[in-house]
Amino acid sequence: MLNKGVWTAAGAYTIWGMFPVYWKWLQHVPALQSICHRIVWSCLILLSVLVFIHRSRDFRIVFLTPTVIRTYVLAAVLIAVNWLVYIWSVNSGYIVEASLGYFINPLLSILMGVIFLRERLRAWQWLPIGLSAAGVLYLTLAYGRPPWIALTLATSFGLYGLVKKTAPLGSFLGLLIETGILFVPAVSYLLYADHIGQGAFLHTGTVSDLLMVGAGLITTVPLLMFASALKQIPLFLVGILQYITPTLQFLLGVLVYHVPFSHSKLIGFGCVWMALIIFGMEGYLAGRRKLTATT
Repeated sequence: MLNKGVWTAAGAYTIWGMFPVYWKWLQHVPALQSICHRIVWSCLILLSVLVFIHRSRDFRIVFLTPTVIRTYVLAAVLIAVNWLVYIWSVNSGYIVEASLGYFINPLLSILMGVIFLRERLRAWQWLPIGLSAAGVLYLTLAYGRPPWIALTLATSFGLYGLVKKTAPLGSFLGLLIETGILFVPAVSYLLYADHIGQGAFLHTGTVSDLLMVGAGLITTVPLLMFASALKQIPLFLVGILQYITPTLQFLLGVLVYHVPFSHSKLIGFGCVWMALIIFGMEGYLAGRRKLTATT
C-alpha cells in the first residue's frame, strides 16, 4: 500500500510540475476564465464518470449531508484560490516565485501533520525542516518584499491537503463535490464574460478551445491521484514528495522561459534543496534500519 501511494503521489507531482507549459499555451486567456474552465470541464468529466460507473445515488446521498458540504466548501475555496493565483503567476512571468511557493508547501505539510494529525518525526528529521525554513527566510529577504505569491500558494495548498487528509469521502466523490460547489459561479462568470464581449471560448481558435476543455482532464487526473495518495501514506512523506513539483517548475522557469535567477536566490534555493537531500537520506537509512531489525 505504501509503495502504491508513493508512486501515485510522485505521478501527480510530476504532472503538476509540467503545468507551466500548459498554461503558457493559454496565456492569451485571462486567469479567471482559465480557472472557470478548469472547474466546469472538471465537473462535467467527473459527472460523466459517475454516471458510467453507476454511482449517482451515492453522490445524491452524500451531497445532501451538511457536515460533508461544510468540509468540501472549505476545500473548494482553498483549491480555487490556489488555481487562480498559480495561473496568474505563470502567465505574468512569476514561475520561479510560484515554484518557491511549492518549495515552502512541503514544510507546511510536514508541520501540519505534526501539529494537527499528531504524526511523529524522528530527531534527525527536524534538521532539514530547520534548513528549509532558513532557506525560505533567506529567499524572502532576497526578494526585498513579502513573496505573497509563494506564501498564498503554499498556505492554500497546504490547508487543502490537510482538509483532504481528514475528509470523510473518497478522492473521486470529494473532488466531484468540490467542483460541483464551484460549478454555478464558474459558469455564471463565463456567461457574463461572453456577454460583455470578453469571453475567450469559441472566440480564440480551435486549438485554444481544445486546451480550455482539456484543462478539465489535466486537472482531475493529478488531483484524484493526490487525494488517493493522501489516504495511503503519512502527510510528512507527502511533504517530501511535493518537492518534485517545484523543482520541475523552477527548471522550466529558468531554463525554458528564462526567468531571471540571481546568485542570492541560488543560495536560498540551495538550502531548500539540501534539506530535501538530508530528508531523503535520513528516510532511506531509517528504512534500512527497520528492515534489518525485522529480519
